[in-house]
Amino acid sequence: MIILGIDPGIAIVGWGVVDYTKNKFKTLGYGSILTSKDESTQMRLSRIYDELTAIIQKYRPEAMAVEELFFNTNQTTAIRVAEARGVILLAAQRSGLTIAEYTPLQVKQAVVGYGRAEKKQVISMVTLMLGLPKPPKPDDTADALAIAVTHAHSGASRLAGYYNQA
Repeated sequence: MIILGIDPGIAIVGWGVVDYTKNKFKTLGYGSILTSKDESTQMRLSRIYDELTAIIQKYRPEAMAVEELFFNTNQTTAIRVAEARGVILLAAQRSGLTIAEYTPLQVKQAVVGYGRAEKKQVISMVTLMLGLPKPPKPDDTADALAIAVTHAHSGASRLAGYYNQA
């Protein structure tokens, strides 16, 4: 199964594509979509949609795994990230992908085995599990790969978390 993992954001959208077949991972691609604070919100959202759609067309994933939002500080940032997340979900829906969502706690548990793991531990495990030559940068990209790994390990048992496309 080809899985696209997404760490949503407005300035940086981390993405990672893995093929998980017969309990083995093959990393197909990863990176980040960057937008500038100097652009209007509408332009930033449009860039995210267009670039993500191009990634979906290139890699043809069957599923998209997205991190759920968690904010406890800046409400303005939270709203903009939520708008970006909406555009991300729209791109997946329009492309016919199955969508699953995971909390940061679930991602840490699936990748490190401990729900309160630190970011460095997640990055180290993703690098090791996927056989990458070096840790992915920026951290948002590593997070996206961790989300894809989480879906590979637990996606089949999380049917309740899916948004099925009809």
